[in-house]
Amino acid sequence: MSRQGQTQTTFLEQWLSSRPGLPARKPKPKHTARAIIEAWTALRESLQSPIPEAQLVNHLQTLVSSQSSLHVAQPHATLLLTLLQSASASASASARPLLLTLLYTWLRKSPNPNPALIDSALKFLSDSHSPEALLLLGAISFSSSASHATKTRSLRMLANALALARGQILAEPRVLAGFGYALSSSVLAFSAEILDSLFAIWGKGEGCVEDGLMLLYLFHWVVSNLIAFSCSDKVRVIVRECFGAVKESYAPFAVYMAAVGLLRALGPDFTRERECVVGRIQSLASGLVSRVLRFGYDGNEEGSGAQEDRLLLRCVALGMARTAAIPGHSALFVSLALALLGEIFPLPRLYRLCGLGGVDVKDIREHLDGPLFKDAGAVTAVLCSQYVLADEENKNVVEDLVWGYCRDVYFGHRRVVVMLKGQKDDLLEGLEKIAESAFLMVVVFAMAVTKHKLNSNFAQEVQMDVSLKILVSFSCLEYFRHVRLPEYMETIRKVVAGVKNERACTSFVNSMPSYADLTNSPDQKTNYLWSKDEVQTARILFYLRVIPTFVEYLPSLVFRNMVVPTMFLYLEHPNGKVARASHSVFVGFITMGKDSEKNDEASLKEQLVFHYIQRSLLGYPGITPFEGMASGVVGMVQNLPAGSPAIFYCVHSLMEKANQLCSEVFTYEADAWRKWQGEPEPSKKLMDLLLRLVFLVDIQVLPDLMKLLAQLITKLPQDAQNIVLDELYSQVADSDDVVRKPTLVSWLQSLSYLCMKATNQNAANRRSESEDNQTLASIADPLSSGRATARL
Repeated sequence: MSRQGQTQTTFLEQWLSSRPGLPARKPKPKHTARAIIEAWTALRESLQSPIPEAQLVNHLQTLVSSQSSLHVAQPHATLLLTLLQSASASASASARPLLLTLLYTWLRKSPNPNPALIDSALKFLSDSHSPEALLLLGAISFSSSASHATKTRSLRMLANALALARGQILAEPRVLAGFGYALSSSVLAFSAEILDSLFAIWGKGEGCVEDGLMLLYLFHWVVSNLIAFSCSDKVRVIVRECFGAVKESYAPFAVYMAAVGLLRALGPDFTRERECVVGRIQSLASGLVSRVLRFGYDGNEEGSGAQEDRLLLRCVALGMARTAAIPGHSALFVSLALALLGEIFPLPRLYRLCGLGGVDVKDIREHLDGPLFKDAGAVTAVLCSQYVLADEENKNVVEDLVWGYCRDVYFGHRRVVVMLKGQKDDLLEGLEKIAESAFLMVVVFAMAVTKHKLNSNFAQEVQMDVSLKILVSFSCLEYFRHVRLPEYMETIRKVVAGVKNERACTSFVNSMPSYADLTNSPDQKTNYLWSKDEVQTARILFYLRVIPTFVEYLPSLVFRNMVVPTMFLYLEHPNGKVARASHSVFVGFITMGKDSEKNDEASLKEQLVFHYIQRSLLGYPGITPFEGMASGVVGMVQNLPAGSPAIFYCVHSLMEKANQLCSEVFTYEADAWRKWQGEPEPSKKLMDLLLRLVFLVDIQVLPDLMKLLAQLITKLPQDAQNIVLDELYSQVADSDDVVRKPTLVSWLQSLSYLCMKATNQNAANRRSESEDNQTLASIADPLSSGRATARL
C-alpha cells in the first residue's frame, strides 16, 4: 500500500469494518457544527464549574459521533488530557473511553501532533486494556510524531496490557486496529509478544468468518505499510513469528487468514518469506482435509474441533477467492470443494436440521446475506482453476464429492418439500435459493471436468464413467434449473455422446428411480400423490428427455423393465410438458430400427402399442397432450410392419374415440362446427389426425381406415361434413403418391356422394315421408361428382 493509500486510512478500525464481506455499519447520528461548538465550550467550562456526569458524557458522545468530520486541535487535546486528569473524569467509567477516543482522533487527524502531549497521554494508559486504550497505544506507536523511545514505551505498555488481559480481549475492530498500528510501527521491539497475544484471542472453536476477514485485511494493511516505509526487517519478523512455527494455542483460521492477507501484500523481493507463508497455508489445508474426510464433508460433527474445522473451511474458501498468490495444491483444492459443499451450500445439513426442527427462515436469510454465499461464484471459479492443476487422484476425490452431494440434495430436498410444502413455504424458498446457486456451481464444475476428461487422453471406460456420473448428477438437480444456461446444454451434449453404447445406456437407465420409488412417499406420508412431487417430476423429466437420444442402444429387456413403467406412468402426468416427454420416449423406441430383425424388439413394439393407445385415449382430451399422442400414432403406423394388428387396433381405437367426441359435441352444441373453422378443439384435432393417417398407413390398413372414416364423416352435420371434405379435397389434390392417389380419388367421390345423399335424405324426411323410396340417382346431384373430380 502506498503512502497516499495509508494516509487515506485515517481510522483503521473504520476501514476494517467497511471491507467487502463484512456487515455494513450503522451510520452514526450527525450533529450540526453548532452542536459540536457547544459541546467543546461546555467541556471547557466544566473545568471551572463542574457539571453532572451525565451531561459530560452527553457532550463527549456528541463529539465522538462526529469523529469523521471532527477537527481536534492541540488546545482540544490539552483540554481532553486535563479532563482525564481530573478526579471526576478519571472516576467515570463512561467518560474515560470517550476521552481516549477523542485523543485517538486528534492523534490520527492532526498532521503534526505535539510529542509532549503524546507522552502525557501515555500516563493514563499504563493500567488499562480497554479497546479504546489498546487502540490509542497502537496509534501512538505508529505515529510519525512520536519519538523512538515513546513508540517503544507504548509497545511495551501494549504488550503488558495484552498479557494481563489474556482471554478477556474481544476481536472487535478497535482492538484489531490497535494491533495493526502496533505491528506497523517502525520499532521492532515487542513484535513477537504482540503477535502472540493477537493469535491467542481465539480459543478452540471460537471466532467467526467476519473475524477472519478483518485479519486478512489487517495483515494486508500492515505489510503494505511496512514495505512502503522500507521496514523489511519487521516484515521478516512477522513472517517468522506467525508462520515459522505455529503454536498450538493459535487458532488455525486466524493463522490462515493472516497468511492470505500477508501474501496479498508481499512483493517479489520476499521470495523466502512467501515460501514460508505458502508452506504454512498448505500445511493447515492438509491437516484440515485429513480430519474432515474422516467424518464426511457436510459439517455434521459437533464439538469444538469440528467447529474449528468448519470455520477454517469457510476461511479457506474466502481467502482463496481473495488472492491469486497461492499456487495450486491438492489439499487446498479438496478444501475448496469441502467448503463449497459443506459450508457455502450446506444443503444436506440443513435438510437434516429441517427434519429435527432445528432451522428457521432467519437462519437461511442470514446465510444468504453472509459473505460465504455472496462469494460462491468466485470460490467456484477458483475451484475450477485449481482442478486443472490438481493430480488425478484428488480430481477423482473432488468429483466423487460433488456427484455424491447432488444425490444427497435430491433426496433431501424431495423429502423436505413433501414434509413442509404449504406449511413453511418461506423456509423452502430460502433453501431453493441456496440450491439454485449450488446447481450453477455443479454445472460450471462439470463443464471443467468434461473439458479435461472427455478426450483421447483418457480411456473410453473413464470417459463413459464420467459422462454417466454427470448425467445422473444433473438429473438430481434438474428441479433447480430455472434459466437456460449455454454451459449446461454444452455439457449435456458432450456427456450424452459419451454414453452411446449398450452398457453405458443400461447403466444410465438403471440409475432412474424405480416405479415403487416414484409412487411412494419419501417419508411414508399417506396423502402422497406422485404427480404433485415436483422435485421427483423434474428429475424424471430429465431422464425422459435424454433417453430418446440413445434409445437404440438399449436392450429391449432393459427398456421394458426399467423405462416402460415410468413412461406409461408419466403419460398420465397433468403437466403437458412432462406428458409430451413420455410420448417422445415412446416415439423414440417405436421409430428405431424400422427394419430390425430382433424378434423380441418387434414383439415389444407391438405389445406397447396396445397399452399406449389405451392410456393415451383414456386421458384425451383431459390429460393427454394431442401433439404427443399424434407423434406417437404417426411413428407407430410408419414403423410397425405392414398389416400389423397393432395398427388396425390403433385405427379402430382412434375412430371409436372420434365418434364419441363428435357425438358429444354435436349433440349438445348445434353450431359446434363453427369451432372447427377456428382454433381446433379436441374432436376436430382427432379428425385431422385420422385424415392425415389416410396418407400414412400401409395399403393393407388403408381400406379399413377409409371405410371407418366414411362412416364417421357421413354422421356429421352438413357444415362439419363440408369442412372435412374440403380438407380432404385439398390433401388428395396435393398428394404425389401415384399408388395411393387413384384409390383416394375414387373413395372421395363416393364419400361426397354419400354425404350428399345423407343430406338430401334428411331434407326429404323433413319435407315428406312419402319420398322415402326415391332412388339414389334422383337424390344425388348429377353435377356433384364432376365438381369433385375437377377439384382433385
